[in-house]
Amino acid sequence: MTTVTKTAGTTGAERSGGGRRVKKDGGSPTSEGVALNVFSHGFLAVWAVLIVLPLGWLMLGSFKTDSQIGGSALGWPSNWHLDAFSRAWDKGIGDYFANTVIVMVFSVPLTMLLGSMAAYVLARYPFRGNRIIYYFFVSGAMFPVFLALVPLFFMVKRLDMLNTYQGLIMVYVAYSMPFTVFFMYSFFRTLPTAVHEAAVIDGASDTRIFFQVMLPMAKPGLISVGIFNVLGQWNQYILPSVLMQPQSGSDPERYMLTQGLIQLQYQMGYETDLPVLFAGVTIAMIPMLVVYLSFQRQIQAGLTSATLK
Repeated sequence: MTTVTKTAGTTGAERSGGGRRVKKDGGSPTSEGVALNVFSHGFLAVWAVLIVLPLGWLMLGSFKTDSQIGGSALGWPSNWHLDAFSRAWDKGIGDYFANTVIVMVFSVPLTMLLGSMAAYVLARYPFRGNRIIYYFFVSGAMFPVFLALVPLFFMVKRLDMLNTYQGLIMVYVAYSMPFTVFFMYSFFRTLPTAVHEAAVIDGASDTRIFFQVMLPMAKPGLISVGIFNVLGQWNQYILPSVLMQPQSGSDPERYMLTQGLIQLQYQMGYETDLPVLFAGVTIAMIPMLVVYLSFQRQIQAGLTSATLK
């Protein structure tokens, strides 16, 4: 009788498991899991090759000569020349680089400050019209910037801010606010309310609670969205092309780095000097690679913390 019961129990377990024995201790992974693991790693490997190969080709080309690039595009340079970098710098890349840094020194901190303040109020203080304002910010992230170029140009022109740093800074802040508010809103919602309530009981004002309590707790999110804003504003081309053009013969050129690369290509004309162009792109690319590689752990922590809490 006991034997029959055990056999029946075993048969029932096999049937419930689809005819397969299920290991209680989480033994070897299933075939579906192995296939998914192989596919995901293979996809990431292909993606890495598609990213790293053009970057390596670009950097190697900046150390070559025109003849070497034409002869063997993927080969190593016979002599590691740095002349292309100096020529690119002398042709204006240094000025374009400085203009971009000047704008971003002000635009990124202002975006982070105003965006985090707006997101904090919308996430922590319920009031009439809260959701409407939030959806208003979110809708700005879905609005193509190309549709606003003409009215934006005339608006900045009426303010007499065309081809000025402050005009582009103002537009960059407005351009980056929707994503910043959307990201930080979700992050502030995950922060514990007990800390906020304790600060209120201690008599802290709303301003002090935000700057000394909640903002330090939101540091991973601030770093993540800050890196995205840096990358987006550094690589922005369409807005500077519309707003940063000289308005008269005496108006100086204040081109951004993306504009400068196009100008570098125009300056070559029919002359082929690909190492200079490659060097200019490398100069524009290296700061963003350094920033991303330096803060990649903080970016991953900021992106995952809101979903894990």
